[in-house]
Amino acid sequence: MFELPDDVQQIQQLARDFARKEILPGAQHRDHTHTFPADLVRQLAEMGFMGMVVPEAYGGAGLSTLAYVVALEEICYADASVGVTMSVNNSLVCTPILANGTEEQKQRWLPGLASGAQLGCYALTEPDAGSDAGAQRTKARRDGDDYVLDGNKIWITNAPFAQVCVAYANLAPEERHRGVCAFIIDMASPGFKVGKLEDKLGITSSATSELSFDGLRVPAANLLGPERQGFRIAMATLDGGRIGIAAQSLGIAQRAFDLAVAHARQRMAFGKPIAANQAIQWMIADMATRIESARLLTWRAAVTKDSNDTARASHFCSMAKLAASETANYCADKALQIHGGYGFSKEYEVERLFRDARITTLYEGTSEIQRIVISRNYLG
Repeated sequence: MFELPDDVQQIQQLARDFARKEILPGAQHRDHTHTFPADLVRQLAEMGFMGMVVPEAYGGAGLSTLAYVVALEEICYADASVGVTMSVNNSLVCTPILANGTEEQKQRWLPGLASGAQLGCYALTEPDAGSDAGAQRTKARRDGDDYVLDGNKIWITNAPFAQVCVAYANLAPEERHRGVCAFIIDMASPGFKVGKLEDKLGITSSATSELSFDGLRVPAANLLGPERQGFRIAMATLDGGRIGIAAQSLGIAQRAFDLAVAHARQRMAFGKPIAANQAIQWMIADMATRIESARLLTWRAAVTKDSNDTARASHFCSMAKLAASETANYCADKALQIHGGYGFSKEYEVERLFRDARITTLYEGTSEIQRIVISRNYLG
């Protein structure tokens, strides 16, 4: 597929216009002040971008995964911090509820998340459970009509401003992934605490914090999916999350490329634009080729996911995440190099892009984890 369907192109243009008019102008200020983009998130919700794949019956836009990744790339072109806030709400919160929730759970939680009345976060990572997600130490125990949760989560995007949390806890930590359960948690519940706000290298206006559960009582009605099926739910959810990070990476890469091209044309050295130098031309050529390759792979992953071919979608989502995140880092690095000393200054946008790109090879599965997932499709 080389051309987007007309309806997806319309969504792309809507996202592009909003991103470049409303999001991009304030991106540098938000980055420097670490200001959460609450007003922009509200506007994205009003446009239907916070619940893009949620069916209209539950208050969402009812759009395809392809439309979602195309729109998300445009938002991240302007500001990856705004984009990851949107991505978490869509990919990591709405999607698992939609895929695994009961009808009552969908009716209760999805309309608020899709409309922007509530913001969601996803609590899987722990101090000793990052890439090894099966090593969940947060404990759950059944007590009458409730589960009681105790433990800690780290690096939770959106947590300081969220009202809803999809979280994981283990009924039997000694059984590793076989005891993991998924829960939908009202973050106003007693025993739920949002910890310190992380001071991060990049995506600084995206809010990230620790979470702690201390005797947190969660109604059994909030168990997401069957008991002890949380690890399966988490892994399936991360497939969607990975395609979201691929889209985020493409936005960063494309912005870095555009800034590099513009600077190469304008910057004079030895009496001519630096764009006339073969060293610059080769960097531009490699950036363009990597972006186009990663974008096509991301679109293929999205279309495969929309076809409900779960096994192939998982494979392509990992490929897209790996290719696009590595591309984002490559393009941000080369864009900074093309800018020379100017790129090292916080006055120039490429410095922010260089920092924002770095996280894309880490969260929702490192590049090394993606390579393991991909290779298993061929090696068994």
